[in-house]
Amino acid sequence: MSDLLIISGAPSPAAPTGQVVSHVAAALEATGHRVAHLNVRALPTLSLLTEDLSDPEIAAAVSSVLSADGVVVASPVYRAAYSGLVKALLDLLPKKALRGRAVLPLATGGSQGFLVAMDYALHPLLASKGADRVVRGEFVLDQNVGSPAAAAALNEAADRFVTALTPRLRRAS
Repeated sequence: MSDLLIISGAPSPAAPTGQVVSHVAAALEATGHRVAHLNVRALPTLSLLTEDLSDPEIAAAVSSVLSADGVVVASPVYRAAYSGLVKALLDLLPKKALRGRAVLPLATGGSQGFLVAMDYALHPLLASKGADRVVRGEFVLDQNVGSPAAAAALNEAADRFVTALTPRLRRAS
């Protein structure tokens, strides 16, 4: 199985994005994959925002992205854009860091109008880091997190992600 990394911009585990991350992590683990979590909020803020790659926690975060077989990027959407913390972390990555890896974007927000953030903000950010295998992600309204419909949509997204991992794993063997 593969080593997967979930990058979470959730302000807390109980926040809607945190709940979505927990659900997707459980779905991926149930398929036998190893899942690591990178909670951006737990990184040292000053080092993150000043791009201090000599900080051991920042260096470890970047290394975990570069060594993952697949990456899930989960962010709350504020004013039709991803979390600044998520962007700050992705800005630390080399230009083609996500090339060849399956990437699953996930987002939560308080209004259906924020759905545009997936196509017009998050996808271009991932593409700028070389993501060439972006799986169709999911946007979940905050009020729907935990609902059966949201759970089904997130399970389908996890399945798409696992399917996208397969070609990379076959080439590696």
